[in-house]
Amino acid sequence: MAIINIYLHSEGKTEEAFNFYKSVFGGEFCTFLRYSDMPDQSGFGEVSESEKAKIMHVALPIGNGNTLMGADTPEFMRHEIKPGNNFSISISTDSREETERIFNGLSTDGKVTMPLAKTFWSEYFGMCSDKFGILWMVNFDGK
Repeated sequence: MAIINIYLHSEGKTEEAFNFYKSVFGGEFCTFLRYSDMPDQSGFGEVSESEKAKIMHVALPIGNGNTLMGADTPEFMRHEIKPGNNFSISISTDSREETERIFNGLSTDGKVTMPLAKTFWSEYFGMCSDKFGILWMVNFDGK
């Protein structure tokens, strides 16, 4: 069964925001990666030197089974970030098949921004917006 979490997008304020959320909700980050942590030839895209210190992915568990996630959106992926499009819905799936079914359904009549593929952080990952303009991230970590 898929698990849904909110994924916040920022243009350079993710670290500040997540330290604030951590102070409010408590707990510890279960993931905290900068773009400089990416291996060479990651297949993710080109991140400029000025963006390497920014946050590639952060995850803060909140409550029982919920995780608030976020990233600073790199220039090559950037859209105008404003209230209403500064988040994605992140779905973690149980299998490649479920990942494909959900991703293909959501992207029908929408726009694929990152096709499903193996990444250095995941067995199968893709991003799209649906026909209503909602941003989605679909992930199977291989576990």
